[in-house]
Amino acid sequence: MQNRVLGKSGLVLSEIGLGCWQLGGDFGPVSQAQSMAILEQAYQSGVRFYDTADVYGAGLSEQLLGQFYQQRPDISIATKLGRDACLYPQQYTKRAVKQSIKASLERLNLASIPLIQLHCVPTEVLRDGEIFTWLADFKQQGLIEHYGASVESMEEAKLCLQDSGLTSLQIIINLFRQDALAEVLDLAATQQVGIIARLPYASGVLSGAVTAQRKFDQTDHRHYNRDGAAFHVGETFAGLPLDKALSLVEQLQSLLPADLALAECAIRWLLDHPQITSVITGASKPEQIQQNTQYSGQAPLSKGLHKELADFYQQEVSPWVRGNR
Repeated sequence: MQNRVLGKSGLVLSEIGLGCWQLGGDFGPVSQAQSMAILEQAYQSGVRFYDTADVYGAGLSEQLLGQFYQQRPDISIATKLGRDACLYPQQYTKRAVKQSIKASLERLNLASIPLIQLHCVPTEVLRDGEIFTWLADFKQQGLIEHYGASVESMEEAKLCLQDSGLTSLQIIINLFRQDALAEVLDLAATQQVGIIARLPYASGVLSGAVTAQRKFDQTDHRHYNRDGAAFHVGETFAGLPLDKALSLVEQLQSLLPADLALAECAIRWLLDHPQITSVITGASKPEQIQQNTQYSGQAPLSKGLHKELADFYQQEVSPWVRGNR
């Protein structure tokens, strides 16, 4: 496993991180034993960066990660705040944000959170900017070590980059969502803000794990948020209608060399961009982690293939992407 430094923070993250959304049951039921096995397999595979949020399983994901941290204290933990009902959508106060951080600290069993991220808070909150002042104060108080933001759109990313204390941006970026390449990555690098790439497999379609026959549990966001009924449509299948996404996967595979698997291409494409510090992948089974982590340190994709993938996105994918980008 290769490592990279997250912006100006000095935090060293593994190139492949583990997204812990699924530990809260939002991709279908997961037992505690299975959750702990996933966390341990990630560790054994070289993963040292674990990303969660206070609302994943109403705090369950944080609790499980906190238990795991007691066994593996050399990992880096990032969590997120801002989507809990005590804050979202219009109750953002300094006191409420501080209470949210303290609740996460308790669940994670930490004295200070290495990286706290705003969790897709409303655009107007980011535009106002006062919330960043609060986070800077909480950093001074020692509640957090660094702060960043997880955003839905390029507009929101640019608003966050106006804050000089920002350490990281977590964005939706994958082969089916490439807009950040032109709009955000270089700007973030100039300001020494690290990029954390989320949804690298576009909810599974770019890993080959999703087919037209796949049935999703009712608690799985790929069932109930397929068209953005519960939250931003871009969080599910990168904003593409599922049938179109599957059709585009077939077209995409025809572009790849015979010895290059779709999942490998999806991860290597991201890691080939030096502005990206870590790619957070989810896993509902331990064996999936071994696949995800093997791509770190492998040879980059050719320049020719990068050009083909960029053209494919602009010509075939971009017109179908829903949601603000």
